[in-house]
Amino acid sequence: MASFRQRNSKWQARISRDGHPDQVKTFEAKADAERWARSVESEMDKGHFVSVSEAQRTTLGDVIERYLVEVTPRMKSATEDTIRLKALIRKPIAKWSMANLSSARIAEFRDERLCEVSAGTVIRELAYLSSIINHARREWGINVPNPVQMVRKPPSPPARGRVLTDADVSSLLKVFEPIGRRNHWVKPIVELALATAMRRGELLSLRWENINLKARTAYLPTTKNGDARTVPLSSIALHILEKIPRHLSGSVFPINAPTLNAAFKRGLSRSGLEDIRFHDLRRTAITKMAEKLPNVIELAAVSGHKSLMVLKQYYRPSASDLALKLG
Repeated sequence: MASFRQRNSKWQARISRDGHPDQVKTFEAKADAERWARSVESEMDKGHFVSVSEAQRTTLGDVIERYLVEVTPRMKSATEDTIRLKALIRKPIAKWSMANLSSARIAEFRDERLCEVSAGTVIRELAYLSSIINHARREWGINVPNPVQMVRKPPSPPARGRVLTDADVSSLLKVFEPIGRRNHWVKPIVELALATAMRRGELLSLRWENINLKARTAYLPTTKNGDARTVPLSSIALHILEKIPRHLSGSVFPINAPTLNAAFKRGLSRSGLEDIRFHDLRRTAITKMAEKLPNVIELAAVSGHKSLMVLKQYYRPSASDLALKLG
């Protein structure tokens, strides 16, 4: 049964029904309050009513903050995800309530971000928002449709094909020489990335207890695809590891991803090299390894790829090299 009362020149409607929490909403006119009450009671009678009161009280920023506390710490990419999600909280869209978060507002956010960052970054941010909203719907009683699913995603950028030349590698290693105040962990990380094709996160997670120099292996308990794997170490990789000083923490490289990223970018600016990212080292290493491991199954075992289609994106032989092999 709905009841109505006037408060401060406005009309408040309250619906009390067994099996449902009380529904309360305030309107400028009594007729609007009565119309809303009839609509809600009709939905309750049909068994279709879903309360959106929690969604009205909760902003997108509130949901992201709760996600950061309850969900993000359990994820493998917690550090990077935290940085990205805290940046999203500062965006104007985070101030909207979940009930008023429409696909039009998500589309406006998409268009604004496309003027600031790459399409790949926007696609990742939309995926973050969609995942967070779905979690809030399933776990926290935020009864709203997911507006991100209704929004057109930007076209995916073409896959990168940058493979460093020997001259590029030489220039890169030169600028990371541990001179003065330069971070002395960066050069061996770059060298080991080129020697093993390990991902940045895998390199930073390496621990001496998981490295067997005698067996020439490095064990990775967790990887990007969720499976543990053992990386074979070449003679070059062994030589790199033997030169690295042991840290008390047990980590082979006792630095975090943001520190490595900053140091890597500073080195690139000194080198004058363009269009290089840390992940390009992995592509370069896989392309070099393919010359020694023509069996793609063996190559995938070293790189850790489950899909040969994905591995194909990393193996980038030059047409001139292939022409020489053809004879």
